[in-house]
Parts: sequence; structure tokens; C-alpha cells
Amino acid sequence: MNPIRLAVIGCGSFGKNHLRTAAANPGVKLTHAVDTDPARAAEAAARYNCGAAARWQDLPGHIDAAIVATPTVTHAEIATGLVGAGIDVLVEKPIAATTAEAAAMIDAARANARVLHTGHLERFNPAILALADTVNLPLFFEIHRMNAFAPRSLDVDVVLDLMIHDIDLVLGFTGEAPSEVRAAGVRILSQKVDIANVRLAFPSGCVANLTASRVSTEKIRKLRLFQPHQYISIDYGRQDGVVITVDDKQQIAFRQLATGPDKREPLAAQLDAFLRAVAARDLAPASANGAARALAVCEEILARIEEHGAVVHRTLEARHVADDGPRS
Repeated sequence: MNPIRLAVIGCGSFGKNHLRTAAANPGVKLTHAVDTDPARAAEAAARYNCGAAARWQDLPGHIDAAIVATPTVTHAEIATGLVGAGIDVLVEKPIAATTAEAAAMIDAARANARVLHTGHLERFNPAILALADTVNLPLFFEIHRMNAFAPRSLDVDVVLDLMIHDIDLVLGFTGEAPSEVRAAGVRILSQKVDIANVRLAFPSGCVANLTASRVSTEKIRKLRLFQPHQYISIDYGRQDGVVITVDDKQQIAFRQLATGPDKREPLAAQLDAFLRAVAARDLAPASANGAARALAVCEEILARIEEHGAVVHRTLEARHVADDGPRS
């Protein structure tokens, strides 16, 4: 079987990771590194021995598939244009800037019989894959995702940058949309929300508390899940987890999640899944649909954050007026 001709569009911080994994995959012929900065495209092309391009519009006819790792606001235009030209697409998360754009992308992929996947990496984390058969009735999630500040992904807030990974997983584990969303967030080092806390309540009674920050002094990525008679703790970074079970006799049993001795990089596993879908012409848009659902919840979270911000602003204004008012 011939390798799939693939281009990576966007050679920034995360695009470089896609270039690395694509160049190392035997099922891929990396044809182009594409970036609006010609010098950055040329540098990537020289490193990975492929062509350089400044415009994605020049790719049709030269590739079979593409990875889109550009700023979120460009995802819809690029992905829709590519699938319209007969090219299969893996687009970084979030799938698009709005749910309307995401729906248009999914419709375009379906109309043109193209594969459309979305880069939700934690789906391919060995600990999450090992957890799939263990989760049966989630009742409570406690999730923390903390990163040090870095000048990347500042075109979106921390909800779309980091928390969306965990929202995607919670929606997958519960199999339902939240019935209530509460959220608060703060802008600290950028013009977008840099730290957020969210509470999602589901019709089943499950509750998820999520905190995400990109202004932390340390990197923390942990998920804790409670279900009847079980407590499960996952460390995304270590790619491992423990399951604590209490039986009817109040006996406690511990077991490590069976993640296997050879843990694969999730980015490489994600690329393999995309290549399998391309080779098999598996057009079921499960990946894209799940990404669109996660984006819809993120939009609601951001609306609640804005509402909370307005309340805080009114409180501060009232305090300011009281402090500056006449004194006896």
C-alpha cells in the first residue's frame, strides 16, 4: 500500500509536533510544511525533507490528507476548502471558533465524502484507553489541568485551549449533555480568560468540577472519578492510574490500570487512527461530532463566565463608589 501523501498546515509550536510525528510514520509521505511565514515553512521543510508552501490553496492535486494546526479562527475556512478539494483532514482542537462553523465543516466533509477528524489528544492517552472498560456509572468528576504560562494558543481562552480536553472526555464517559453549567474565570496575563473553574451537572445526577489554568507555577493534569463503590485516579502526564474498589464487606482493593509497558505518544496514536480512517474510507464523523459537542459546552461555559464577570464588575463599581463617597 502506498504511503498517504500528507501536508502539515501551520508550523508553530504544536504544528512542529505534528511534523515530527508525521515524518516518523511509515504510512506517511510528508509532502509539505505550510505556513504563512515563509521562513518558518522553509525551516520546517529543510528539517523534515519536504516541500515548503505559504498557501494551503496550493496543495490540492499534491496531497491526499492534511493536518490543520493553524489558529482556531482559520480552521473552518481551511478545513472546508480542503475537503471541498477532495482532501481528508485532521484539524487541531477546538474544531472551530463557533459551533456554527463546526457544523458547516462536518456538512462539507459529508457532502464531499471526506474524513474529518479532530485532535483531542487525551482520547489516545494510554490511561484513558485503559479506563474505558472500567467506567460504568460516573457520579462525580474532579479534574485539574494546570500549565505554566506560554505565549501559545493565546487566540483562545483557557477553556478552549486546555479545559476542552476534559470536557470532551466527561461528555464521552457520561454519554449526555449537561443540564446545568456554572462557571467563573479570570484574565491575568492575556486578553483572554487564563484560569477558569466550571461545574457541570448532568441529567443522570453526575456532577463534574473542572479547573483549568495556564498561569500555574507547576504542570498538573489529573482526573478523579467516583462511581458506585469505586474511586479512580488518573495522571494524564504519567499516563497511569489507580482503581480503588470497596466491596459489600467493606474490603478495599487496589489495582493499577493496565496501560501496558510500552506507552505510545498520544499524538502518534492519534495520527495512526486518522490514517486508518483515511485508508478504510471510514467517513463516520464520530471524532468531529464529539468535538462539536465539546465546543458547544465550551460556548455555554464562556457565556456563564461573562455573566459572572459582569456581576464582579458591578460589585467592584459599587465598592469603588462607596469608598469614594462622602465621609462624615
